[in-house]
Amino acid sequence: MARQSLIGEFWEFLKLKKRYWLLPIVIMLLLLGLLVVFAESSAVAPFIYTLF
Repeated sequence: MARQSLIGEFWEFLKLKKRYWLLPIVIMLLLLGLLVVFAESSAVAPFIYTLF
């Protein structure tokens, strides 16, 4: 049996269970995580912390 990636397995889950509404939530969580990672090492960090 071929080993699927995490993204592939998640996509198969969404198709099988018809849970397409989860996709925007996951995308927003990933974008928020990327924002935190990139902002902690830049000069923009003090401005982003005021948003939360």
